[in-house]
Amino acid sequence: MRVDCKLYEFRGVWVATVYDIDWPKTKNDAEAQKKEFIQLLDKLQSLNFNVVMVQIRPTSDTFYKSKINPWSSYLTGTQGKDPGYDPLQFMLDETHKRNMKFYGWLNPYRVTTKGTDLSVLADNNPAKLNPDWILEFNDALSYNPEDREVINYLATTVFEIVSNYDVDGIIFDEYFYPEGYPMPKCECKWICKCGCWECVNIGDYRRSAINYLIKTIYKVIKATNPKVQFGISPFPVWKNKSSDINGSNTNALEGYYALYSDPLTWIQEGTVDFIAPQIYWATNDKKNPYETLVRWWSNVVEGTNVKLYIAQSINKAETAKELDKQIAINRQYPEVKGNILFSYRDIASNNEGIVQQLEKAYSEKACIL
Repeated sequence: MRVDCKLYEFRGVWVATVYDIDWPKTKNDAEAQKKEFIQLLDKLQSLNFNVVMVQIRPTSDTFYKSKINPWSSYLTGTQGKDPGYDPLQFMLDETHKRNMKFYGWLNPYRVTTKGTDLSVLADNNPAKLNPDWILEFNDALSYNPEDREVINYLATTVFEIVSNYDVDGIIFDEYFYPEGYPMPKCECKWICKCGCWECVNIGDYRRSAINYLIKTIYKVIKATNPKVQFGISPFPVWKNKSSDINGSNTNALEGYYALYSDPLTWIQEGTVDFIAPQIYWATNDKKNPYETLVRWWSNVVEGTNVKLYIAQSINKAETAKELDKQIAINRQYPEVKGNILFSYRDIASNNEGIVQQLEKAYSEKACIL
């Protein structure tokens, strides 16, 4: 369908499947799940959104037909159980029917949100089949980002999606190394470069492993379908200015050190099409004011080909009630091409008058650059 556009703005919504946050509310009932999703899309379309970002691989399981990952427990209550239809294909058809974009949201490393018993996973879960790929921390399991077999598995997972489904984009969120994951007793990792052994700082080694995954995923997507957009929604503070002059004037956890997340490298190397920092603070936050971070990220992407979308929280009263104000701030910065709201259920419940704010802020339809 051809749409004439006078306004271009990315307007996305996170649709979380983990913890039953947004969708589906009903288990083991294909028709009820379809009805729920149609109602979700109709609501978003009526408010002039143009993108849904659905969590299609929440915990090493899927909302699509896969040869390498099991069906998600969030569909039926049992991991590995066939839901009786292909949710991703259904969601794509309904989304595109409304001339909206569909981005698949993946958590690359997370295996469980709670619990470390591999026996409860589906028999074909790669984590169960390859226990040596796993990190155990804080009563949860995740894949080891340093393991090259893990990287190959994740690249194959993304290839399977992009080659079999007409998704418009793939997005990862901020879960990289678990926050607080301990350092080993040694201070460096010995690696062989060009026939010589070299000691690399553990932190740098962990960041390089994640950077390698991002680069690999980008190459796989572009080789399979160049039109598919790839991006990441990282923790919004790279470093505080107090620890690096190039950091933001904030006082928060630093993703670079705590999560081994280095979005500046992804932007500089062009291994993402877009970046969507999760600026979930209010405009009057004393330690991390909203506009301070919008300005910092705008400066970071300026002069690059990486698009900037701001991920905003509407599930907290202090940010939900000023959504219109935050959108107005975004629009003051040319580098900001749109936003992503977390999450759909707060729109459905009209938390702090979100719907009325959106009706004013999104009074005109918009297309995506």
